[in-house]
Amino acid sequence: MDVSSYLNRINYRGPRDVSAETLRELHKAHLLAVPFENLDIHIKRPIVLDEQKLIGKIVVERRGGFCYELNSAFCSLLSGLGFRVSMLSAGVARDEGGFDPPFDHMALLVHLEERWLADVGFGDSFREPLRLDVRGQQDQNGESYRIVDAEEQHLIVERRQSEAWKPQYRFTLDAYELADFGEMCRYHQTSPESPFTQKRVCTLATPDGRITVTGMRLIVTERGEKQERELASQEEWTATLREHFGIVLDETTL
Repeated sequence: MDVSSYLNRINYRGPRDVSAETLRELHKAHLLAVPFENLDIHIKRPIVLDEQKLIGKIVVERRGGFCYELNSAFCSLLSGLGFRVSMLSAGVARDEGGFDPPFDHMALLVHLEERWLADVGFGDSFREPLRLDVRGQQDQNGESYRIVDAEEQHLIVERRQSEAWKPQYRFTLDAYELADFGEMCRYHQTSPESPFTQKRVCTLATPDGRITVTGMRLIVTERGEKQERELASQEEWTATLREHFGIVLDETTL
């Protein structure tokens, strides 16, 4: 892969050595440059888990994607820089309790002197990778996270909001290939039960918060303050994607 083009895409100008500090900076840069979005699902453009196609979508087309796309592309970037990375299967926590099935989400294990959990494909979550073998609280960007042990060799990522801890997803440390996520990727593109078929969304971290378009609503969070408004038309929705996310879709498919 063209590492330099990918680094330009995420506006990264820092060191390229294989280190925890470089990993942290790459992780943050990716989240600030590449949106989490499911727009292809709503224009009926199939998402195929092919490494070169996914990298082309993010780097050449300057698009985003959902977890399988974003984390597999980030895995390719890290590997191209010399990091040793494994793809992990995860199940997202349900509001009513329990977790979705394996391969519902993809996360990454980065092997350095310490092991790190990386994830640029969950949307609003940790901005820097987490120390995988630390069981205490890990604070970053004004929020707290922790990894806890669970049954059946599972680990759970939890995020503290206010004073309550809430699980985000559970995962094992088994390594998988991109093709192993194919069935669940097809499910999330086609099933009416999938959250990704129910509403189009595009969201991107900003230095002071986050900007999100969900349905026809624009949500801007800055320094903890949230502002929301309805977009008046399809034309305004299209203009908002272009202005805030740099995304230009073929209007004949909208």
